Amino acid sequence: MTRPITPGELPKWVPGQLLATSEGLGWSGVGLRAYRYEALDVAVPALADFMIVSYKRGSTQMARRFEGRWTRARCDVGDISLLTRVQDSHWHWTDEIDVAHAYLSDALVSRIATDVLERSIADVRLHDLLQARDAVVSGIVDDIVRESGRHAIGGSLYVEALSTQLVVHLLRNYASVTFREPAQQGGLPQAMCARLTEYIETRLHEALTLEELAGVAAMGAWTFGRRFRQSFGMAPHAYVVDQRVERARRLLTQGKLPIKAVASACGFSDQAHMTRVLGSRLGSTPAALRRNPAS
Repeated sequence: MTRPITPGELPKWVPGQLLATSEGLGWSGVGLRAYRYEALDVAVPALADFMIVSYKRGSTQMARRFEGRWTRARCDVGDISLLTRVQDSHWHWTDEIDVAHAYLSDALVSRIATDVLERSIADVRLHDLLQARDAVVSGIVDDIVRESGRHAIGGSLYVEALSTQLVVHLLRNYASVTFREPAQQGGLPQAMCARLTEYIETRLHEALTLEELAGVAAMGAWTFGRRFRQSFGMAPHAYVVDQRVERARRLLTQGKLPIKAVASACGFSDQAHMTRVLGSRLGSTPAALRRNPAS
């Protein structure tokens, strides 16, 4: 099988005037390229990414061959087309148009699908859609286009949120999903609980994040958080704090380490942070615990 092409290689087969691009902005899993096209008849190799086409200016008769079948429609401003990844296609249109292409990587779509559907994903395919009206899709692509030209603070994080919303909407309305295995219900397997307990204990002095712990379990953050609560009776963050407090109490009552060193060994940002947490959780201070181990 020929290697699928990247969005940056698409102009070799579909020449046009580049109007906007997200290249160099550091976005992850999502890309944007906007073009002005003359009338064209082009065969397009399989793309590595999913592609959403949003029509921004002009109106044209559009024909597309997809899996050997031609579909025809008039595409106007506000319309969208979808093209699934790793799929050859042939496009023909008759008039000048401006379009925006939003590209979504397989890794991004699969990760969000795994998180939302709580299943291991084998494959996601977008439906064959040449022309449709969808204000949600058009609006998100418009926001992505604007963000590509702003270079504003927090741009990558903002686009990440937009792309997540876009993928969830596509999964709900325009996608078919193949799963690797049957759905799993309830909490985490006992072996995974043991693995997480050990992982947290050995890295308690570090800044543990929900995403890091979810990665240990090979799950999306939302799914992991829900199943962790079912197994441990509390959220991951609360569990980690509990373990920090218990280690701090134990080290302080042993009296062998300076209080500042105890705070570091337990993953608190500093001694003052540990003092606040111990006061909230135990109703005591580090100094009091050191003087009176039974307090």
